[in-house]
Amino acid sequence: CTAFPRPVNRFLSSGLNLCTSGRATSCEDCLMIHPSCAWCAQEDFGRSTSLTSRCDLSLNLQKRGCEARFIEFPTSSASILQNTPLSSKGSGSAQYDVVQIMPQKISLNLRPGDQTWFSLQVRQVEDYPVDLYYLMDLSLSMKDDLVTILNLGTKLAHEMGKLTSNFRLGFGSFVDKNMSPFSYTAPKYQENPCNEYKLFQRCVPSFGFRHILPLTDKVDRFNEEVQKQVVSRNRDAPEGGFDAILQAAVCQEKIGWRKGAYHLLVFTTDDVPHLALDGRLGGLVQPHDGQCHLDERNEYSASTKMDYPSLALLGEKLAENNIFLIFAVTKRFYVIYKNFTALIPGTTVEILDQDSKNVIQLIVNAYSNIRSKVELTVSDHPEDINLSFTATCQDGTPLPGLRRCADLKIGDTVSFNVSVEARSCPSHGADQTFTIKPVGFKDRLEVAVHHKCDCSCSSTAQINSSTCSSIGTHTCGICHCEPGHLGARCECQEGDSSSVQLGDCREAEGKQLCSGRGECSCNQCVCYESEFGKIYGSFCECDDFSCTRHKGVLCSGHGECDCGECKCHAGFIGDNCNCSTETSSCISDDGNMCSGRGNCVCGHCQCTEPGAFGDTCEKCPTCPDACGTKRECIECRLFNSGRLADNQTCQRLCKDKIVTVENLETKEPDAVLCLYKTDNDCVMKFTYSEHASGLSLLTALAEPECGGAPDAFMVLLVVVGSILLIGIVLLAIWKLVITIHDHQEFARFQSARSRARYEMVRMLYLHSEH
Repeated sequence: CTAFPRPVNRFLSSGLNLCTSGRATSCEDCLMIHPSCAWCAQEDFGRSTSLTSRCDLSLNLQKRGCEARFIEFPTSSASILQNTPLSSKGSGSAQYDVVQIMPQKISLNLRPGDQTWFSLQVRQVEDYPVDLYYLMDLSLSMKDDLVTILNLGTKLAHEMGKLTSNFRLGFGSFVDKNMSPFSYTAPKYQENPCNEYKLFQRCVPSFGFRHILPLTDKVDRFNEEVQKQVVSRNRDAPEGGFDAILQAAVCQEKIGWRKGAYHLLVFTTDDVPHLALDGRLGGLVQPHDGQCHLDERNEYSASTKMDYPSLALLGEKLAENNIFLIFAVTKRFYVIYKNFTALIPGTTVEILDQDSKNVIQLIVNAYSNIRSKVELTVSDHPEDINLSFTATCQDGTPLPGLRRCADLKIGDTVSFNVSVEARSCPSHGADQTFTIKPVGFKDRLEVAVHHKCDCSCSSTAQINSSTCSSIGTHTCGICHCEPGHLGARCECQEGDSSSVQLGDCREAEGKQLCSGRGECSCNQCVCYESEFGKIYGSFCECDDFSCTRHKGVLCSGHGECDCGECKCHAGFIGDNCNCSTETSSCISDDGNMCSGRGNCVCGHCQCTEPGAFGDTCEKCPTCPDACGTKRECIECRLFNSGRLADNQTCQRLCKDKIVTVENLETKEPDAVLCLYKTDNDCVMKFTYSEHASGLSLLTALAEPECGGAPDAFMVLLVVVGSILLIGIVLLAIWKLVITIHDHQEFARFQSARSRARYEMVRMLYLHSEH
């Protein structure tokens, strides 16, 4: 392991040198300012300047005449103490010496504010032993599940035998606390809680947790014990499963967990669990102590004495005992238990059929999922140490901010770089330790931390040195005077007005003496004490409490206030250090920052694409590219074709649920209809929608729609028929127009003829009169 190159801080590159700010009055104070600061312990150095000039950049000190051997400039470093090679196989004669993490022990020397780094490798070895403890809900609603698992041991051993040659199986059950209001406590229900219950006549008394079968490779024993079980009945809907999980985790000897094995705890239920503080409904005010309480009958003896355990306590005990918890729950409660997995590391959730008929495949899938990823956790993490992880997974690309790798195959090796920085020194200067381990692994990396907070020149300090007028201690080139004495050589006494040079205590002409925050004594300012913090500087011009705040916290708690400016810790920026530079939470499953639809700001994605949402802007049904993106998943998942099928990233990138139907209907108002033309000129249709649970759903046709080619003869007949029809219609219209015209002419002829005959008769009449 080698140390990181020393970074050039922005206060140095911008021309501001905090090393010479006047804050350091000793070698140790100088080292605490910044990792680039060095101290000159040479006795005759800086006689004509102020005391703080001994604290500067190492290069500046040498330019001003300080010899290199007198410069105190400790650096951070890392060294490997134990580095046993990784194993390649888990079972066999050496199964208890299997190594899955390398190195195993590291020692760090840390200077406050300075960084160093080390790397570690993790491998999921082949054929690793597996211990599986089956923890079953035996409340009345699970009676059909009990029938289903009568021969579970034999079947499960057969399936798990394909994954490991060393498999052991155990069994336990739970119901709930046998007290009101959780269970029926009336006398008539003591022996049979199902008394007078028409749907089921016989039940055993309610119990909290019962350990039935320790882990064993004799799977027939599992079948025998399951066949003996009878369901019970409790009063309220939630169950006492979390009590049972904790006992199964911490009762190591009685359960039979092996140190050199994967520990799988399968938790099956069809309802929600009771949580911490629910016990107060029954008068249980004592919090759970996290200890094993199995009596001589292997029953949980503290069920009616202590409250239910909290999620935090469960997570702590599962991690402490290297246990992977698998929630096997019915579909109705999937989302609830999925939320639990975010709070309990190393936990997965699978959907259990109503009668548990899919439990074997569920366990195999969950185990395969567990073995396909590696995630690091840190225990006993010292508060004053910053850790930053960079993962390098199978594709060889460094991923800053990530401490996990997924989509691994058994036998794959991944590596992590860990950057370490000490923000300060422990109050008592004591060494510290912490541990890094993959979730669920017994293997771990132990890290010992030694803080380099002292200067080597302090070991040669001279008390009552003549250099200090025999009334001070000479150490690291300067004098630390006895109380009542001042000056570079302790040559002045407090209150000696003859030694006061007021001009030397003003920052500039017209300024207040010592900035109004100190007294001028013996040619230098002595700053006042303040209840708000420290006042310092050659003219008391600086303090460590006048910086900007965020939500009332100075420098947001992520930086140090130095002379009115926040100096942020590693991983934070901004005027008040409230903005995190961590980007791991912004990286989507496809490896893109905010899915390419937004920007990562202060560790959170701000979506810029209209319609995009989600923690990483991964959801966007209305985005222009939504149909195109989901099309690739339809092609590779349903037809094993398209771009994603070629590079074998389909399963990693396409995690949406896909439902195939014969007829596509868009009943959901928020569903987006997508269609595209296939290579053989067919049309593929699917809809894309987001559920309130946050899950994406693609509903697609089972097969593309393909129309038949048109018949040429039929097309000709249609064309000719259309022409004839149009001709007939035109002739009919012409005939109608001619007929109407003829009728009108004939009517005019008849009218004219009638008038002529009338005129003739009239003329004859008039002639006869004459």
